[in-house]
Amino acid sequence: MAPKANTAGDAEPPKISAGGTYTLEQITVGARVYVEKTNPDNGDVEQRQAEVLSIREKRQNRLHLLQKMQEKGEELEEDAPEIDFYVHYCEFNKRLDEWVSSARILLSRDMQWPKPPEPSAATKQTKRKVVQGVRSIPGVQNSAAADGEMQDEKVEESFSKEKEVEKLRTSGSMTQCSNEVSRVKNLNMIQMGKHQVESWYFSPYPVEYAHSECLYLCEMCLSYFPSEYLLSRHRRKCAMLYPPGNEIYRSEDISFFEIDGRRQKTWCRNLCLLSKCFLDHKTLYYDVDPFMYYVMCQRDNAGCHMIGYFSKEKESAEGYNVACILTLPQHQRSGFGRLLIEFSYELSKREGKLGSPEKPLSDLGLLGYRAYWTETIVDLLLKTEDEISIDDIASKTSILHADVLQTLQALNMLKQYQGKHYLVLSDAVMEKHERQTKKKRRRIQPEQLNWKPPVFTRDQLRFGW
Repeated sequence: MAPKANTAGDAEPPKISAGGTYTLEQITVGARVYVEKTNPDNGDVEQRQAEVLSIREKRQNRLHLLQKMQEKGEELEEDAPEIDFYVHYCEFNKRLDEWVSSARILLSRDMQWPKPPEPSAATKQTKRKVVQGVRSIPGVQNSAAADGEMQDEKVEESFSKEKEVEKLRTSGSMTQCSNEVSRVKNLNMIQMGKHQVESWYFSPYPVEYAHSECLYLCEMCLSYFPSEYLLSRHRRKCAMLYPPGNEIYRSEDISFFEIDGRRQKTWCRNLCLLSKCFLDHKTLYYDVDPFMYYVMCQRDNAGCHMIGYFSKEKESAEGYNVACILTLPQHQRSGFGRLLIEFSYELSKREGKLGSPEKPLSDLGLLGYRAYWTETIVDLLLKTEDEISIDDIASKTSILHADVLQTLQALNMLKQYQGKHYLVLSDAVMEKHERQTKKKRRRIQPEQLNWKPPVFTRDQLRFGW
């Protein structure tokens, strides 16, 4: 029997270097090394395998160097740049990706080299079939030749990461390879008020702040600074105590503010930069004119502290009532996300329209909306004794028909009997609903909402002119 030919699937296994046989300078992008990672639950230091996605030289902050020179009264030389590695922990969520120092790389463990690149389509030999007896028509190009030229053009096109990041910072929109750009985040920590949180994704803050250990934000005006000293100087001058908009809702210690992106461009752009640190699919940062922003705050003696927000198009052709929604990580798992969703549907009820969030939703956003839809629909069915249809559910809850039908199918509530469809609540669904209703939660009080749907003229809806 003849031996089988080597196919494309029979790739060579990646090479592995034993611990102690390589140095930091030999580590390349795509290699898998072991990194020390502190477990936030118990504080233990674990050794996790991680893939290197990017490498950079971390230079000393010149502002800190000048401060040390002023304190000691003598000139100091700048230290040699350190090497930082951006790693993705294997079999862990993308949100845990981070920049690690060279001291956390375990050179005593084995390193797996990146796989060799596959040959490109231009280098592969292709068979061509010559068809004789076909007359060429003037003005019409041969389809085979056209396909070959298109393939050559695609091969010639190369992805420039530097140009794409620069385009992202200037225009605020990713158009070519968004996954490659957003794969590497540029910030590790964000200090906002008394909370210090880790960023999850890339955000196009100015490149001067990329090497900072922590980015300091004013929680009132959302301005950003590279050091705590500059933030403290700003706080002495900043007189803002609440978001720059109209307060349309107040109940207990929760307030909602309505902000026009066309009137408050700087504040809304800073808000979008902050939200991009925690939203992977957000692509608009500087084009804030077509949106209204609804910010939820918690009041105390120091002012109104932002908890989360959602944005809404001034004129949505698809009928979306939410374009982007976010609860800040320091306030998650406290019921505030559900409060934001409930408030967005309360606005849709005032408008007399059906609403739905803009797709695609993030993973956490999808979980939050599914939970809200389930609880709202089941609660309505339990309180209704008469016959009810999907149209009735949609009109009473302002939830779009497609979202209602999707929720009913996910709960397996649609049953067919003798040619008719019925909504059946199972014991498992009712038990889960009872457990949810027993929890103490904040609810939106419709009588506390002082708001009328804004009306915009044609000139106000003309953007980019």
